[in-house]
Amino acid sequence: MAKKTSFNYFDALANLTDFSYELAVLLNTYLGKFDPATISEKVKAAHVIEHKADIAKHDIMNRLVKEFLPPIEREDITTLAQEIDDVTDSIEDVLIYLDMFAIKKIRPEALKFTELLVNCCKAMDQMLDEFKNFKNSKKLHDFVIEINHLEETGDALYVDSMRNLYLGTKDPVELMCWTEIFHRLEKCADSCEDVANTVESIVMKNS
Repeated sequence: MAKKTSFNYFDALANLTDFSYELAVLLNTYLGKFDPATISEKVKAAHVIEHKADIAKHDIMNRLVKEFLPPIEREDITTLAQEIDDVTDSIEDVLIYLDMFAIKKIRPEALKFTELLVNCCKAMDQMLDEFKNFKNSKKLHDFVIEINHLEETGDALYVDSMRNLYLGTKDPVELMCWTEIFHRLEKCADSCEDVANTVESIVMKNS
């Protein structure tokens, strides 16, 4: 008789979103008390979290290769794991770009963005915690809707941020730097929505 696996893919995927949320909180807390002198330390701290997330994702992939009958399609597990990893990577990228561009002062719109990302990642974390109950869950769809709404709010914030930037800034270097940073912040919210859309698609396929 084949030996049953004790590995829980739903718990493993939920664990990946814990890293995204942890990194979003780190970014938001740092920007709220921004000190350019400590940016390198924060980048290193973020990389530690991102590296742990990578190890956890690779563990899922390695186990999936040997799995005889996963609880949902292999492709769906792979896609979801990669998309959650993209969220974590995109949040780390914001810190990297703040460091790379030697930003000395945080624009208020950026802090609004990171506050939104904390809410987005928290909802994503809650969604993946509930994902294991997807066949009977009455909460899962609400989390998908919440993340979609937050992403739409992020789109509006991105437009306002860019408008304020170009109306109030003449320095071409500052324009270039903050254009890229705002783009990276918007990408974080987009990546969260990708995860939500994939979860919704998996639920539809398995209903």
